[in-house]
Amino acid sequence: MFDFFRSSPPRCVFSGPRVYLRPPKWADQKEWLKVRGESKAFLEPWEPAWSRDALTAAAFRRRVHRVEQEWRSGIGYGFFIFDGKTSSLVGGITLANVRHGVVESANIGYWVGQAYARQGYMSESLQITLDFAFRKLNLHRVEAACLIDNEASRQLLLKSGFQLEGRARKFLCINGRWQDHDTFGILRTDDRPAVPVIERQ
Repeated sequence: MFDFFRSSPPRCVFSGPRVYLRPPKWADQKEWLKVRGESKAFLEPWEPAWSRDALTAAAFRRRVHRVEQEWRSGIGYGFFIFDGKTSSLVGGITLANVRHGVVESANIGYWVGQAYARQGYMSESLQITLDFAFRKLNLHRVEAACLIDNEASRQLLLKSGFQLEGRARKFLCINGRWQDHDTFGILRTDDRPAVPVIERQ
């Protein structure tokens, strides 16, 4: 396994033409709170119910601790997404539930600030993360799920090379309710948009 997987926090940056991805740092707290706070009404319908302290320093610390622990244990890899020109935080993306052995798969989830939605940031970020999953982790398959009425996410996944595979009843508890989700998958051998990725540490 690569040394940066065990560092705390992990030290790596993956850059595409418009964005770069890296694990969260403590110094990101102020900007994370700002983007999440300004996007609260936009994000809440698509996410697990926010805790009462969701927009506090304590919540940010919990998130960073969890990301660091998951990187070290190899079960998850969380990234923040930044605009390549301004270095502004625009969202986050995570490979979770990473399994090896006969499965070699993971789940992917993401969020983007309201001010940056539908501008191509997440499309590129998905390809960078898939490159990481298939090239660095040597995974065979990545899965995703979205609420059945989340047309923006559905189109994003299809455009990114994922295939619609089915519908899972009451799959995740989103915004306080168990809700049906459409499920998607992509294999390492599937066609997907080509995005050049530069890695640095």
